[in-house]
Amino acid sequence: MWEVTLRVAKTALGVAVVGGLLFSGAAAVGATAVPGGTIKLWAPNGGFGGTVVITGAIGDYGKAVKANSAGKADNRGSYTSLVLKKGTILIDGSQLRAAVQSAQSTDFDAVTCSGSETVTAPVPIVSGTKAYAGISGSVTATATFVFIAPLTSSGKCNTSTNAKLVEGLEAISGLGPVSFS
Repeated sequence: MWEVTLRVAKTALGVAVVGGLLFSGAAAVGATAVPGGTIKLWAPNGGFGGTVVITGAIGDYGKAVKANSAGKADNRGSYTSLVLKKGTILIDGSQLRAAVQSAQSTDFDAVTCSGSETVTAPVPIVSGTKAYAGISGSVTATATFVFIAPLTSSGKCNTSTNAKLVEGLEAISGLGPVSFS
């Protein structure tokens, strides 16, 4: 029975997606692009080296690279260059990085040695190239980190800053307005 329900759900989803594409394509023919608006930024695993997706007023994806204030790759830099398909966007992640470094778990479980940390900070947009030339704005970003700490030889949770985690995941999402000059 669930197989039939799944097949019906997949068919309905397929019809909805095709209909949405047709409708949005038809609407786009008569529409003119309005620069700026609200964007959402998504970056799994802290973003560095992984895929970054921006939706909303900007629809693009690419990689996040640590950079200096000039946008040049720099592993010690406090800026991030979003190297996207249509251009680059340089953001100042120093406030978010500072918040992450000083974060404390508020839900650490000493029985399972697991917990999470969540911080929020502004991430100003510094500059852009190509399609993003003249961009400005700021994204309010939230970084969430979940982890499982290792055990010490006596069987207690090892919460030392030097301890290698059993596992950990980080995701960053953000929302904010952008404009183009």
